[in-house]
Amino acid sequence: MTQSSPPKILVTGGAGYIGSSVVRQLGEAGYSIVVYDNCSTGFPSSILYGQLVIGDLADTERLHQVFHEHEILAVMHFAGSLIVPESLIHPLNYYANNTSNTLSLIRCCQIFGVNRLIFSSTAAVYGNSSSNPISEAEIPCPINPYGRSKLASEWIIQDYAKSSALQYVILRYFNVAGADPEGRLGQMSKTTTHLVRSVCDAILNLKPSLDIFGTDFPTRDGTAVRDYIHVEDLAKAHLDALRYLENGGESQILNCGYGQGYSVREVVDRAKAISGVDFLVRETERRLGDPASVIACADSIRQVLNWTPKYNNLDIILRTALAWEIKRNNLNNRRIHNII
Repeated sequence: MTQSSPPKILVTGGAGYIGSSVVRQLGEAGYSIVVYDNCSTGFPSSILYGQLVIGDLADTERLHQVFHEHEILAVMHFAGSLIVPESLIHPLNYYANNTSNTLSLIRCCQIFGVNRLIFSSTAAVYGNSSSNPISEAEIPCPINPYGRSKLASEWIIQDYAKSSALQYVILRYFNVAGADPEGRLGQMSKTTTHLVRSVCDAILNLKPSLDIFGTDFPTRDGTAVRDYIHVEDLAKAHLDALRYLENGGESQILNCGYGQGYSVREVVDRAKAISGVDFLVRETERRLGDPASVIACADSIRQVLNWTPKYNNLDIILRTALAWEIKRNNLNNRRIHNII
C-alpha cells in the first residue's frame, strides 16, 4: 500500500451502466475511488472519477495486488453478468462470473481486513412471487440461473459476515432505466435487452420494431409488469448505504424500487406519447424465465437509509433515456417532440 495515497472505495464493475453512475456520484461527494473492471461490457470512457485498473475478478493475483497497493475502506461490487435469457443458455458462465468471482472478492476482503461491502443483487432472487409488492421478508425462490447465481452470492456474504467483522448492505435492484439528466452517462452496451432501451431504439429507428414478449400473463393487460427505477436514484442508494455503514449501521438486505409497477404496454404507450413516434410493435411468445409481475416494497430502504428518490416518474425515466440515446448515437432529434 502506498503510504501517501488516501483511503479508497473499490468499485468492481465501475465502468458499467450502474457502476459508472455510482462512481460519478462518489467522486462528486469527494471520495477517492479505484475502479476494477475487465471492460468486457463496461467502457473506460464512462469513468469520470478515480483510477481504472483493468482486470478480471477471476485473476486473483491482480485483485490481490490492487488490495495490497491501496488502502480500501469499502467495496462496492457491481461486476457480473445480468441477462436472464443468456443465463438459461450459459448457466455455468453465470455461476462462474457472478458466484465464484464474488467468493474470490470476499476472500480478498478477508485477507486485507476490509469490513464494509455493498453488493449489487437483483429482484430476480424472488422469482415468481405470489406477493406484490414484494418485501425483503419474502423467501427467495429464483427461477433462472441469473437469480440463483446472485442469491448464492448473497449467501456467501451473509455466511462470511456471521464469522467476521464484515458489515454489508445487499441491494436488490428492480428494473433500472433512464440516464443522467445532464447527459454525461447512460447505457452504453452494444446489445439491447431492457425494455426502455429497446423502446428508445424503436423510436429512433435504430431497430425496425419493438417486440413484446408475452401477452398472456395474469396481469391487467396481459403483459409483464415491472417496477422501473431511475439509475440516478439507484446510484444515490449506494452512497446512502456507504454512509450508513460508515456510521456503524448493521448489515441489511434492501429492495431498490419505487413500489409502482408498469406493464410493457403502458411503457410503450407512454413512450409513443412522449416522443410523438408511433413505432411498430410486434407481439411474440414469452421468454423463458420471465415472471409475470415484479414490484418492490421499498419501505425498508426509505426507513433504514433515509433514501429519498428524486426521479420517481416514468416520463422522466423515458425522457432521460431517449435524450441519452439521441446524444450517444449522434442523431438529429427534430422528429422527436417534447423529449426534454
